[in-house]
Amino acid sequence: MSPDVTANVCVVGLGYIGLPTAAVIARSGAQVLGVDVRPAVVDTINAGKIHIEEANLDLLVHAMVESGSLRAALTPEPSDVFIVAVPTPFTDDHAPDIGYVLAATRSIAPALRTGSLVIVESTCPVGTTEAVRDVLRDARPDLSFPDGDGHSSDVCVAYCPERVLPGKILDELVSNDRSIGGLSRRCAERAVAFYRTFVAGDCIATTARTAEMCKLVENSFRDVNIAFANELSIVCDTLKLDVWEVIRLANRHPRVNILQPGPGVGGHCIAVDPWFIVDSDPENARLIRIAREVNDGKAHYSFARAAALAGAHPDAAIACLGLAFKANIDDLRESPALGIAVELAKAYGNRVRIVEPHVTELPAAFDGTGATLAKLDQALDECGVLIVLVDHDAFKNVSVNARSGKAIYDTRGIWRG
Repeated sequence: MSPDVTANVCVVGLGYIGLPTAAVIARSGAQVLGVDVRPAVVDTINAGKIHIEEANLDLLVHAMVESGSLRAALTPEPSDVFIVAVPTPFTDDHAPDIGYVLAATRSIAPALRTGSLVIVESTCPVGTTEAVRDVLRDARPDLSFPDGDGHSSDVCVAYCPERVLPGKILDELVSNDRSIGGLSRRCAERAVAFYRTFVAGDCIATTARTAEMCKLVENSFRDVNIAFANELSIVCDTLKLDVWEVIRLANRHPRVNILQPGPGVGGHCIAVDPWFIVDSDPENARLIRIAREVNDGKAHYSFARAAALAGAHPDAAIACLGLAFKANIDDLRESPALGIAVELAKAYGNRVRIVEPHVTELPAAFDGTGATLAKLDQALDECGVLIVLVDHDAFKNVSVNARSGKAIYDTRGIWRG
């Protein structure tokens, strides 16, 4: 692919993946338009600022906006490459909802031109890239689209999921390998050539369906292994054993690597993606379903433990330490910590103090509960019950003296010493 092919890139969806991706591509020399349906997000980015928390992203976005390489808008414009990076939630019965993906697809259809490359990065059930192709074909009958028959088409369509860790997104967007699936060999080759302009890791061509499944498998693997640790933690509670000590010793076996338990599993990947596999083959995806049930059940178990401790100390204020789905980020999506804290707030009202150093106000779910947002030092002074829900560095650094005499339920094992 010649350099001019990537001169103009349109990224639809400026969230936790879309905005860092747009900034990294802009840094590689492309002219990038970021599109979002939220006017406040568009205005924030055009001012050189960011609306999410991610290490060093503020500096990169500011630099790219200042240089003129990155700008934001509410609607797509004609571009050489279009990247769809919007959410894919699930319904109440755990069926995948690709409505945002298809809406984003319809939004780019008028801006397509001969030679355009469309890439879906959103995590999707198998077959979604083909659905995207079909929507585009219906909207633009004047253009040809790939059918996998080897014939060339006016527009190429491909799928390339991200595999990044919050807090390290800018590094991992560049360093991690990418599985890049096309709806034809030519589509895959075009997409591989594009990603090689800013990705240092290996860019491996495959089919779109294989790449879609690969993303789901990666997160399901993590979910299954976390479920083992979470189930083990409950068994160890029953047997009055220290699960972290058991895991530490078991992991000295050269072929054992048990993950760490917690109050459940959160985030928009591990807590969601396995359901896409279950939905596609419910009869056979038995282990994957059970792992999801174990991890969701661990949140209910953790709430029950926390509530029992709070009930045993009826005169004490209660500090819930953390709302994010993992340490040192502000992302609350699918967070078990958030769910547990909300239920405690509903049960104990103004006894509850919420400590989350990465947010400036409580989510709407706390409205009317009486719970308040507090600084860590304030909560340590006021609260006799401490519920550790997230292993933020700020919480790890709390001294033994500061938590002395408190009733503690530590779901993360950070205060074992």
